[in-house]
Amino acid sequence: MTPITTTAELAAFCDKLKGQPFVAVDTEFMRETTYWPKLCLIQAAAPSAEAVIDPLAEGIDLEPFLAVMRDPSIEKVFHAARQDVEIFNNLRAMPTPLFDTQVAGMAAGYGEQIAFDALVRQMLKIELDKSSRFTDWARRPLTDAQLTYALADVTHLAELYPTLKARLEKEGRLAWVTDEMSNLCDPANYDVDPENAWRRLKPRKHTAKYLAVYRAVAAWRERTAQLRDQPRGRILKDEAIDEVATQAPTDAAQLDRLRSVPKGFSGSRFGPDLLTAVRDALKDPEGYAPVIERSRVAPSPAAGAVVELLKVLLKARAEDAGVASKLIATVSDLELIANDDNAKTPALSGWRREAFGEDALKLKRGELALVLDGTRVRVVEVRRAPRASAAE
Repeated sequence: MTPITTTAELAAFCDKLKGQPFVAVDTEFMRETTYWPKLCLIQAAAPSAEAVIDPLAEGIDLEPFLAVMRDPSIEKVFHAARQDVEIFNNLRAMPTPLFDTQVAGMAAGYGEQIAFDALVRQMLKIELDKSSRFTDWARRPLTDAQLTYALADVTHLAELYPTLKARLEKEGRLAWVTDEMSNLCDPANYDVDPENAWRRLKPRKHTAKYLAVYRAVAAWRERTAQLRDQPRGRILKDEAIDEVATQAPTDAAQLDRLRSVPKGFSGSRFGPDLLTAVRDALKDPEGYAPVIERSRVAPSPAAGAVVELLKVLLKARAEDAGVASKLIATVSDLELIANDDNAKTPALSGWRREAFGEDALKLKRGELALVLDGTRVRVVEVRRAPRASAAE
């Protein structure tokens, strides 16, 4: 098997993709030691064409394929697409419209975050050879075994996609997947602006001083990781950002006293820049601190118990619908609902409200009960006895 290594070959292949209803896509990349993912291979398969593309080939221009990714008339099919979407978004080619077979598999009842080989096994009755999965995709030349493994992923993906989509259409659940695809293709999910890096983390306090330093340190780490092309964690761990924000060190001695900061950090090439970021944030903490919207509803003393009940309800409703519970709601969603009937959460809107959210609110109001029937939990309506009149 020979991969595509020239722009002319790639353009000829992409001409075959024009007019196709869909193209199944997968990538092989390396990012264990880098900030930016290193794209090593692209696999693509449509109903009448398939190929393996070598992005590392000297002189190749990926633009013909990126144009396919941008083409709104061709549906792009991935499995567990998030990291692939990130790569193409970085290349300014958001792959829309998108169909993620992992999300679709969850909606079709194949389990939580089902792996590709498991989905192929269940749907196509084929056992995939995964022996080349963890090979070095950046090393050249690639072996026939690597190329065969890589292409098999997209040929099987192209085979199962029509069946999976038809099943969701028949069961009226295709809109569920479409809703998730909109979220996956939201550019905000792949924002690499250092000033927004704090959004991916979980600040523990809400004071202006803490949040200003938190934002500044997160931005410094993101900027440094990008410039050095190193993973964020190799620059500074997440827990260290919280401790720096809490203690707000302004000199080397204060920085070295922090337990989560590596020993001798202040004297490293990073230390002075980090301290500068902290001091700059402290010049105007009120102006620099991000605004975090806080719920106006006071936490319920019984929220913990309510969350546990909601977990049982979610499992029961997911089993009734034959869908993975994680697609309907997460534990974070349940915690929000436990504290606020009007919480801003996907579980209380759209199809999720119909499948679970409305029942969650009824359970909170005592209008539903959970009954153990053998090994299965049933959800039953609670019939309240009418109140006696004053005359009685």
